Amino acid sequence: MGTPLVGIVFGSTSDEPVMKECAGVLEEFGVAYEMQVMSAHRTPAKVAEYARGAAGRGLKVLIAGAGLAAHLAGAVAANSLLPVIGVPLDAGTLGGLDALLSTVQMPPGVPVATVAIGKPGAKNAAWLALRILALQDADLAARLAAARREQ
Repeated sequence: MGTPLVGIVFGSTSDEPVMKECAGVLEEFGVAYEMQVMSAHRTPAKVAEYARGAAGRGLKVLIAGAGLAAHLAGAVAANSLLPVIGVPLDAGTLGGLDALLSTVQMPPGVPVATVAIGKPGAKNAAWLALRILALQDADLAARLAAARREQ
């Protein structure tokens, strides 16, 4: 599929089945991505290094999925000027509400676009990334328009 344009990160291997929903949408449109496990709490230096180098590797959009305290998207956004989309995951006793609130409440100047909790959110994160990419890719924009008509 070529050089990755989207970076997908998530905090734990247990999050992979949900985040694969995101990857599946990107694959449908032939958009290359990279996927890695990293934690804002367990591997903060890795997260910062990844986010700081993302644009230099050709990435255009970053998607971060995390549950519980859900600081991954914020940590990524703090270290990159690329658009960041946060996917709150249902990983605790609060059904993902804790992750949603942690992801959506970012300070001014460090935005994270936040989607729904879980699989629907992971899919919409990919759709939003595709729309962002389509701003500079007329072919992708046409394919998105066709897919929307089919829906």
